[in-house]
Amino acid sequence: MDRYLNSVIAIRLGLTGGIGSGKSTVAEMLQKRGAAIVDADAISRATTAPHGSAIAGLEAAFGADILTQERALDREKMRKLVFSDPPSKKVLEGIVHPLVGLEIARQADLAEAQGARCIVFDIPLLVESIHWRQSLHRVLVIDCCEETQIARVVQRNGLDPQSVKQVISSQVSRSRRLKAADCVINNDALSLESLESQVREIGTLFGL
Repeated sequence: MDRYLNSVIAIRLGLTGGIGSGKSTVAEMLQKRGAAIVDADAISRATTAPHGSAIAGLEAAFGADILTQERALDREKMRKLVFSDPPSKKVLEGIVHPLVGLEIARQADLAEAQGARCIVFDIPLLVESIHWRQSLHRVLVIDCCEETQIARVVQRNGLDPQSVKQVISSQVSRSRRLKAADCVINNDALSLESLESQVREIGTLFGL
């Protein structure tokens, strides 16, 4: 592993996990250890924020009603539309994903130019994308059971359990995610201290 680490400019580590798995917490822990974080969710939200780069395309595809008064994407309306009209999801992704990909590449290139030892790509849809798996050195999956996911998201976001189940069902299966993993943290019943200990152990493999 040491020889492998020394053979590349920066380790590109993919980080993924289902909703409520604790992926964002792990990303923060890796960042504290010196990793550069490229957060695909944050980038995606920025493209659909007021006057974001995706707004014009979204309005053209779905109409002005899909936007808020501040000219941001109305996420609740979009979520309902995607569940009621599945083809609209591909239209949404066709607008947003290319813009997100460009910004991810820009941030990663900047981190590498600044001498980052490890770049963590926090990407919820990592497993679904052949492109991402081929462009990463390793994949870290944060795993937990569905009951844990539901409980965490209900407590964190105030969603009802059925809505959380719908989100989970729209994501890649747990088994498929695990098959794509090089490293796994099972975050079902870990304390923050135990989780941090596991992150520290994995971080040492990537020079953190």
